[in-house]
Amino acid sequence: MPSRNFALVAFFCLSLPVASLHAADAPKFRTDANPDKSLPWFPLVDGQFPPENSAHAISGELIQVDHLERRFQLRVDRDDSQQAGFMDLPLDSVMLSYGSIYYHGAPAALQDIPLGTHLHGAYYLKAPDDKSPSTVGPYRRVTSEAAFKRCLRLEDDFSFFARQKQSWKIDAVNLAEKKLTATLQSDGQTVGKPKLFNLLASTRVRTGNGFGTLESLAAEQIVQFNITWATLYGPGRILEIWLDEPSRQLATAQQLDRHRDHVRDHGLPGWIDAVDDEAQIVTITFFDGVDAPLFAELKGINEDPHGWPFSKREDDPKAPKGGIAVARESLMTYDPVNDRKGGNISIGKVPIEPGSSGVQIKVKCCMLLEGHRPGRIVRFYPAPWKVNALPHEEQFHGRE
Repeated sequence: MPSRNFALVAFFCLSLPVASLHAADAPKFRTDANPDKSLPWFPLVDGQFPPENSAHAISGELIQVDHLERRFQLRVDRDDSQQAGFMDLPLDSVMLSYGSIYYHGAPAALQDIPLGTHLHGAYYLKAPDDKSPSTVGPYRRVTSEAAFKRCLRLEDDFSFFARQKQSWKIDAVNLAEKKLTATLQSDGQTVGKPKLFNLLASTRVRTGNGFGTLESLAAEQIVQFNITWATLYGPGRILEIWLDEPSRQLATAQQLDRHRDHVRDHGLPGWIDAVDDEAQIVTITFFDGVDAPLFAELKGINEDPHGWPFSKREDDPKAPKGGIAVARESLMTYDPVNDRKGGNISIGKVPIEPGSSGVQIKVKCCMLLEGHRPGRIVRFYPAPWKVNALPHEEQFHGRE
């Protein structure tokens, strides 16, 4: 008997770590990769970035935009789970404050993307206190994706496939019928079956540093393209197509320039992690979706006393510095020319997470404002950046 008891104890002790391990490995929330309907979708937590691969993928065509509030609608792609009467319905969407947008392989703002562009989104459930009604489609029907309203990442087909190092190989072109057959490729390997796309007289063809024509299309070319009318009439109509690497690099470079101009005008977006009231130090973590070289400009120095707009001088004119502008969840500021407060900064790093750039600064402020509270959204202007008055519609000043 003693030996039997010992064996049972030993078995229990050996089994406990295994059981604990299995419990730790058990998924805590539902994902697209693990569609266990007994699990809840990941609930976003205020002031925290979400974990990797916790979002729900939804794709569709951009049919409406309010770029100032970073709100938009997608006509959701068709799939086998939808009943016929619930296809092609609109999904109301809002970009999370730390949500990122990509177009032509580079960071973008919502106003950069033309209506009708097919997009891929990573979504989370709407906020628990969001009681706004969903947009209804024909016959007063609402898309089955209506509960997913908050978008973490939005990107066109060009960006989506390039990010995954995928491209399309043209199998055949029929100009008489304006048809193009292509197969998705990943590292030279075929992914899925060939798809038949429609060409338009207005399809824009890019090649090298210039333009081509539909006659420039040929079998065996490795291309990227953006589409519209996806799933309404087959895989979709090709809006624009890039025939070679130089044309793709040029498209990305042009969008990068547009993005950099936009951020320098509007400030680097982030949220406040902590505030030391006594020392007047504000800690800010910047969001991702920003071209990384822009963060290097945080180290820039402006020693011109006339270029420092604050009544209180910084501690060290020869050290990096800048100003904080309070912003809303949509990243819209109030009056950044006049309501910025700032001082010297120190630059550090934090873990890179979905939504987080991994760049963090501490700002020794000349004055703390009501908006300088943990969790609040801000934009930051490094000292070398000239802060110009934004168009009235892009400022919230006067609407309070």
